[in-house]
Amino acid sequence: MSEAQNVAVVVIGRNEGARLEACLASLKDQNVPIVYVDSGSDDDSVALAKKVGAQVVELDLAEPFTAARARNAGFNAIDLQHMPQFVQFIDGDCIVVDNWIKTASDALSQNPSWGLVTGWRSEIFPNQSVYNALCDFEWHRPSGEIVACGGDMMVRAVAFAEIGGFDAKVIAAEDDEFCVRLKKANWRLYRLPEQMTRHDAAMTSFRQWWQRAVRSGHGFAQVGYMHPPYFLTERRRVMVFAAVLPVLALLGVFWSWWIVAFAIAAYAASYIRTVRGLLRANIRFGQALRQSNLLSLSKFPNLQGIITFHWRRLRGRKMKIIEYK
Repeated sequence: MSEAQNVAVVVIGRNEGARLEACLASLKDQNVPIVYVDSGSDDDSVALAKKVGAQVVELDLAEPFTAARARNAGFNAIDLQHMPQFVQFIDGDCIVVDNWIKTASDALSQNPSWGLVTGWRSEIFPNQSVYNALCDFEWHRPSGEIVACGGDMMVRAVAFAEIGGFDAKVIAAEDDEFCVRLKKANWRLYRLPEQMTRHDAAMTSFRQWWQRAVRSGHGFAQVGYMHPPYFLTERRRVMVFAAVLPVLALLGVFWSWWIVAFAIAAYAASYIRTVRGLLRANIRFGQALRQSNLLSLSKFPNLQGIITFHWRRLRGRKMKIIEYK
């Protein structure tokens, strides 16, 4: 079986425009069939995908869009009679690095116990904004066996089918939730020490960053609720710095300024620890200070996301996506 028959690619997107065009162009010479799943775009995304010969799936507008739902639809659109061994999932705002498809499929072929492989993602324009730079830092993770990864991944088709794919109700951290179930099914997950994709966050405003952090908090809550104690550390950190310490500080105004001083000291210690961690990761001092400001502040939109999830859950509301661009 040829490499092209071994691998199919599922690209998902919503109003990605030029970013999607670049994504599809990066796949052109990798000799793989492409399924593009569109989540209600009102730009020319569908036309762009059809122009390059991709099979296009347009999701029904009646149901809430999620990345998980889109990836499932892409997998289900692949010809079952000629199902490839591996499926590469790619977000439409990413460019696929040359030779990644072959490198990843070779790794899965040589390691039958591996359920998926991922690689290194980097930002295309890390210097465009502090928000993009922070994303670029987030993508830098060690290679080797991993617990979870982002949505850019190559998955063994039988492993995907075995666990029923993604959970379409999960609106954020759906990749973490998928990985949790994959590991529970005794598949191993690996990050190869190879460049995989280049991402265009296109995040240039504080509002965008805030919404993205709200979405992350929603993911902490939803996936943690489904698979306790997953994301427990993240949720505890949010509750301490966005709920407990602010309440203590407020009470301290009336009871004792020592309590206020304690809260301030706790924030300062956390901030310094974050700066030191970024400096150890070779982030320049000025950039480390700016990123630490955002990382410290992120607990508040994270808390908003956690509250949003539980409010929806308790009221029986459908989980709707939280977009930042």
